Amino acid sequence: MEILFLDEVHPILAERLEKAGHNCIHAEELSLEKCQEIANKVDGIVIRSRFPMNDSFLKFAPNLKFIARSGAGMENIDIPYCESRNITLFNSPEGNRNAVAEHALGMLLSLMNNFKKSNNEILKGIWDREGNRGIELDGKTVGIIGYGNNGKAFAKKLRGFDVNVIAYDKYKDSFGSDFVKECTLDAILDQSDVISFHVPQNAETIYYADKAFFDKIDKPIFLLNLSRGKIVNAEALVEAMKSGKVLGAGLDVLEYEKTSFESFFEQDLPAPFQYLLNADNVILTPHIGGWTIESYFKLSDVLADKILDRF
Repeated sequence: MEILFLDEVHPILAERLEKAGHNCIHAEELSLEKCQEIANKVDGIVIRSRFPMNDSFLKFAPNLKFIARSGAGMENIDIPYCESRNITLFNSPEGNRNAVAEHALGMLLSLMNNFKKSNNEILKGIWDREGNRGIELDGKTVGIIGYGNNGKAFAKKLRGFDVNVIAYDKYKDSFGSDFVKECTLDAILDQSDVISFHVPQNAETIYYADKAFFDKIDKPIFLLNLSRGKIVNAEALVEAMKSGKVLGAGLDVLEYEKTSFESFFEQDLPAPFQYLLNADNVILTPHIGGWTIESYFKLSDVLADKILDRF
């Protein structure tokens, strides 16, 4: 098969595909127009996020058999259109689930122990122990919304802490285990001291955490979002923080992200984002939750397994 690489991924994927007899076409640095010209002869496409995979692009690839996305999210792919053409879709959430889980845990512990605030104060010559007294995770209830690869991995990371882990997933049931209790969304909102999002972005989940969501929370929480930026409405989050409903937020993703993360700051930064930038109780990272040295390899290795198993 002829396989077009539109984004840079770990070289193990191309190495394994070529070893199996397939030809890999590297177009990572080519323009959209050039990629469209090449697409007419390819059987497969490997992407991250550079171009949307919809009719506008895929019409140039009449022989396409599959699209392989290095990562978990599939919002950049027109799934119904691909289904109408019998194009097989692959992703690799197994490759970065451990990285996401460790990142979430690091964010949570940093928030609860004021790492950001105390570090910044020390750099300014301020030694304030009392003002940075932390909160222990022990004995708290952690609510996980979305119990796929990443949600389950985060729950497993929490096993070493004496916490109560509860999880809600609209599309799953009977997933309770010795370290996580399956529950309703109402239970998450009622019982949680920490709420962590691990859901895909789709029509149902955009602005999942809106004003109505925060209004239903019964006690102050720490909020984590390591899924997609548009899951949490930044304006609603800021209002919840100002009211005391949210004690701190760890955000690896933001609703203001562009398809090309590198151009993020080339836009006007709205007021809610300005607030998040300056808040002592907010930790922001640039969509690197699943972006470790190990996951970089695993994401491509998992894709190679899936592609070679199917073709």
